[in-house]
Amino acid sequence: MTLPSLPGGRQPFGVMLAELLGQMPDPSGGPMAEHLECELAEAFGAPHAVAVASGTAALHAALSACGIGPGDEVLVPALTVVMTVAPLNALGAIPVFVDSDPASLDLDYDDAARKVTPRTRAIMPVHLWGRMGDPTALTAFASEHGLAVVEDAAQAAGTRRDTLRAGTVGSAGCFSLKDGKILWSGEGGFLLTARPDIAEHARAFRSHWQTPPPGEAPLSRLATNSRLAAPLAAIARVNLDRLAALVERRRAQTRHLLHALEQAPGLTACAPTAREEWNAFAPLLRLSLPRPRAFAEHLAQLGVPNSTGSFRLIPCDARSLFPHSGKPCRGAAEVLEHMLAVILTEHDTETTLDRYAAVITREAAAWTH
Repeated sequence: MTLPSLPGGRQPFGVMLAELLGQMPDPSGGPMAEHLECELAEAFGAPHAVAVASGTAALHAALSACGIGPGDEVLVPALTVVMTVAPLNALGAIPVFVDSDPASLDLDYDDAARKVTPRTRAIMPVHLWGRMGDPTALTAFASEHGLAVVEDAAQAAGTRRDTLRAGTVGSAGCFSLKDGKILWSGEGGFLLTARPDIAEHARAFRSHWQTPPPGEAPLSRLATNSRLAAPLAAIARVNLDRLAALVERRRAQTRHLLHALEQAPGLTACAPTAREEWNAFAPLLRLSLPRPRAFAEHLAQLGVPNSTGSFRLIPCDARSLFPHSGKPCRGAAEVLEHMLAVILTEHDTETTLDRYAAVITREAAAWTH
């Protein structure tokens, strides 16, 4: 299998950057981020896009725009990273952790329903590893309980389910542009929304409320400085031109690695659902080996980067950072205990992938301790 090559952007990045630097310093920030927003909205089929400094900042702005504040409860999958939950703490809101179905990786809506209270205001599905839950089930649940939907689609650029793009199902969808994401700019993020009021709020929120929504006074509320710097917006624009090719390369890389691991003992590839066009953000394999988390950690030490082994990913409801109540989310714990999610970048060649496969196969065959 030959991995697809990647095209260049609209013009050499060095030329664009030189022109941009020649215009700096510009206290207004210049038009680069605004151009990026127009192009993101067109590329993702959303009426509005708002560029910010990180995926976390996108969640922070979106949640604020949905009216989430002190004492409000928000349903969040335990199957996520700390960065999903951090904006809730900043807003004074309370995360209520919901379990996941180990078979589908989607939210356990029965568990979510048990955890709805009069203070519940929103639900935050997380498309971890680029995998997207059932949008019909999500919107039906949110409608039944009167909840805003803020999608954490940080890893899901390019994923669709039932023809719907990840990040376009709810009130707002939030993405990261950090290095390692399929669409990247080094650091950065953006949110998508069909609602002009959310977009206006997010734009004011990212810039200390200096340019407020219509009808409000400048600096009439405390907000943040989370603007996307113009040079990073330029990088994002160049990579946005290559988005289809970047997604296809990641899919080809994942197919290549999973094919090379078909005979590895104790590993089974996790296929997406029939209606899901997965961006293949990370090759996913279920481990039936003894002490599977220890095996993932062992692979990380041998140079095979993965979510649980390299970053010690555990369910958020098990972290001491957050308040705990009720039973632990055992489905999320099962997923992370038995999942090998290999971390890729666009620079990983067939040689790199074959080396990963050789190490994983060899160590799986020898794994008896």
